[in-house]
Amino acid sequence: MEAGNLTRVSEFLLLGLSEEPELQPVLFGLFLSMYLITVLGNLLIILAISSDSHLHTPMYFFLSNLSLVDIGFTSTTIPKMLVNIQTQSKAITYAGCLTQMYFFILFMGSDNFLLTVMAYDRFVAICHPLQYMVIMNPRLCGLLVLVSWIISVLNSLLQCLMVLRLSFCTALEIPHFFCEFNQMVQLACSDTFVENIVMYFGVGVLGGGPFVGILYSYSKIVSSIQAIPSAQGKYKVFSTCASHLSVVSLFYGTSLGVYLSSAGTHSSQSSATASVMYTVVTPMLNPFIYSLRNKDIKGVLKRFFGMVGKKGTIVLGLMKSPLL
Repeated sequence: MEAGNLTRVSEFLLLGLSEEPELQPVLFGLFLSMYLITVLGNLLIILAISSDSHLHTPMYFFLSNLSLVDIGFTSTTIPKMLVNIQTQSKAITYAGCLTQMYFFILFMGSDNFLLTVMAYDRFVAICHPLQYMVIMNPRLCGLLVLVSWIISVLNSLLQCLMVLRLSFCTALEIPHFFCEFNQMVQLACSDTFVENIVMYFGVGVLGGGPFVGILYSYSKIVSSIQAIPSAQGKYKVFSTCASHLSVVSLFYGTSLGVYLSSAGTHSSQSSATASVMYTVVTPMLNPFIYSLRNKDIKGVLKRFFGMVGKKGTIVLGLMKSPLL
């Protein structure tokens, strides 16, 4: 295909994680299992929070939004990957590639901002406990989530508009399992100076800014915890933010690992493999981290499954009844 306007490009090829035919069934089963676990786990978190009035607090409000974002995050990339493996096709349309890239950037940005908002929530709860309910009122909580979504939408739209300006040559193979902004820019045969500026701006300001905010919040939290005289008191206060700290460490640790691995090896294939950690593994582990470390959510889930079990027993008993 000759270099030209983007409208001439009909499709791209997603090379995926491996081109080995014998590995395709393994990859399909593995990623299908991980996707189902992610969706089910996050749906259970949302169900538990929405069904129990005791969990209608700012912390759990942000957590339910994070679970919703994680479902969208994985649903943007994994289903298309599974379809391509099943149909033995690597093709994705130009419009489909742009759509996938838009929602990927949107959900990743929302994930980033929500983790920052949750860090601020823990900062207020620990450093200003007496004013917590006044500061973290429903209006502010809703506004924080709304602003997070608006910034993410605008950033995602901006990056997609940048891709619309690009022209492509004959090489339309994306060495990844989803359409990523960086990969699209590398495929272009037109000038990409502006696109690179936008990319680095997005990573530096919209990625680094929230991370700095999280570090600042936790520096204040650590200072407050150190002022507590008893070791038991320190542990009790720290346990309230342990789950969030674990998720933050997992999200930023894997994201930074992807960046360092791609910068160090200059291999798109190794970058794609490393990307699995923050695009698939992290959203899958988040529900386990919050449910296993949180007594309130564990209690709600136990009651929920207990009710389901009792209803199932009643239904089976009625089915076996001689009157039926």
